[in-house]
Parts: sequence; C-alpha cells; structure tokens
Amino acid sequence: MIYEDLLFRFTEMSKKILGNNLVGIYLHGSAAMGCFNPKKSDLDLILIVKNDIPSAVKMEFMNKVVELNEEAPAKGIELSIVKKEFCNPFVYPTPFELHFSAMHLNWFKAQPEDYIEKMQGTDKDLAAHFTIINKCGVVLFGEKISEVFGKVRKNDYIDSIWLDIEDAREDIVTDSMYITLNLCRVLAYLQEDLILSKKSGGEWGLSILPQEFHALIQEALQSYETDRDMIIHLETAKHFAEYMLSQIEQCKAKLCEE
Repeated sequence: MIYEDLLFRFTEMSKKILGNNLVGIYLHGSAAMGCFNPKKSDLDLILIVKNDIPSAVKMEFMNKVVELNEEAPAKGIELSIVKKEFCNPFVYPTPFELHFSAMHLNWFKAQPEDYIEKMQGTDKDLAAHFTIINKCGVVLFGEKISEVFGKVRKNDYIDSIWLDIEDAREDIVTDSMYITLNLCRVLAYLQEDLILSKKSGGEWGLSILPQEFHALIQEALQSYETDRDMIIHLETAKHFAEYMLSQIEQCKAKLCEE
C-alpha cells in the first residue's frame, strides 16, 4: 500500500486519541483509485466517529496530524472527520467535525485555538469523497464501508463535482492539469455514469473528445504522472474549458428535465 508505514502510524494515533468514539478510517482519492503520484497527490482520508469531539481532543489530534504531515507526500494529508449519523442516510451538504489539508497548515500553526473553534461546518466536497469510498475506498480501520456509508444521491454528487469545475474558464490558466483532467471525468460521469479518477478521466477524454484537444489532455496526463509542470497553449486551454463547460451544462440541463 502507498505510504503504508505512515498510514499505519496515522491509524494507530487516531485510535489512541479518538478511542471508542472512532468508527472507522477510510482511504479514498488517488491512493485508492490506483493513480497515486507522490509528487502530485495527497493522502485522502475520512474518519467516522459516533459523537461530537471535545476541543481538547481535537487539539491533541491536530498536533499529531501536523507532525505526520511532515512525512506525507508533496500535497500532504487531507482529512475530514464526520459523525456516523450523517453517513447513512447521507446528509447533503454534509456536516463535519474537523477538517485538515496542507492549505490550512499555517492557520493551525499560527492560531491553533481559533482553528479548532472554527474548523467545522458543512462541506459539499464530501458527497464526492463518499461516492469514491463507496466505489473503491480502502478500510484502514473499523467497520465495513457498506455498514457506514449510504448511497450518495446522483443530484448531490453532480452538485459536488460541479463545484470543482464551475470556474474552469479562469482556473484552467492557473491550475491547468487538475482542471483539464477534472473536466474530463465530470463529463464522463454525466454522459456515461462513470466514476473515474483524474487519470482514467483523461484517458476517457482521449477516447471520446475531439482530436483538437488530445494534445492538451495528453500533456495533462504526462504532468499528472510525473514531477513536471504542465505546459499549455493558453488559447487551446481556454477553448477546451469553454467547450467542456458547454457540454457539461447541456448534460446537467437534460438531467433536470428527466
């Protein structure tokens, strides 16, 4: 398994700190979907608990997460803690007890009490994460996926993945690889009901989309699978984003009519 020792120590730490409140720990994302690249990927984790987590326990947990994050791949650890009552039946937008990713690291280091107090609420991204867990998630500890996670409604999943690409016209300029591959996998779901990784989304795009976009998609795939940045032709990338959003919006409108 990818980063097996780190995931083992993370699991043991979580069990020790969260104790009997912990229901399970589940790996999702690229590490579960077979396309992990330590230069471009993070370790995506969902922890499920029975009850609210006291602030002191959150603080202890976060201090350990920050320590382990130093050993994680380039993009670090990303995790959310969710109470089991919101998993089945699935609640959307999904309430969460605690969240962490590398983009929040400086906030926690600078103002840990503020972070612990404010880092809770709802997160629409969890619909996409739970869908991946139901499809190919890995149980690191605890109850079976089928015993914890209910089905995510199609409309909720679509809303969740749409949020990832709704600003693609602008974002493809600054985050070209991610947006290019994500546009492919969103359209693959809307057209063919396929739940794909970024890598398999790009491969689907090469088999389905117009030839004029193939070089862009191939470049995105090569960037995703290596340690180099994506090189783009700006006008082609903007045209691709425009075309894909148009296709995605047409599919969404058609689904709303059904």
